[in-house]
Amino acid sequence: MRIIGGRLKGIRLQPPANLPVRPTTDMAKEALFNILNNRFDLETCSVLDLFCGTGNLTFEFASRNAEGVLAIDMDYGCVNWVKTVAKKHEFNQVDVRKGDVFKLLKQMTGSYDLIFADPPYNMPNIPQIPVIIEAQKLLKPDGLLVVEHQSNMKLNSQPGYTETRKYGNSSFSFFEFG
Repeated sequence: MRIIGGRLKGIRLQPPANLPVRPTTDMAKEALFNILNNRFDLETCSVLDLFCGTGNLTFEFASRNAEGVLAIDMDYGCVNWVKTVAKKHEFNQVDVRKGDVFKLLKQMTGSYDLIFADPPYNMPNIPQIPVIIEAQKLLKPDGLLVVEHQSNMKLNSQPGYTETRKYGNSSFSFFEFG
């Protein structure tokens, strides 16, 4: 896993092999950050990283000096790994929480400039993510929700849908709730 931008650009991180994850590929991550950099000043963004796994995106946002990053995952090993790396690299703006994303989303208050969700591809309730985020008003008015999913899944009937970008077997669907 490589950080592709910011103050730790080029650094490689070796997460434990036993984590139950499927990290976003470098190619897809580069494409995503090209889109985000053209739309946001990441240094002023508050970010919510759902299903953070290895922290691949959490660390990318932190390396680019995002104002704050809340990373959530259900796996104890993932949470500990992200906390350890954040501490080692002095990513003080990173807050990591362990919990069921769907339960936590329904209890959360506050709002974010960017919300990134990379759930396990076999999770049946992926289409509920934009529904819950809109209902809870977790996205700021000019904010963006990005859901990573298998390319054969279609999320274009969900509220706030704007577009999907495909990168091999993975796709990013974008949502806005203005």
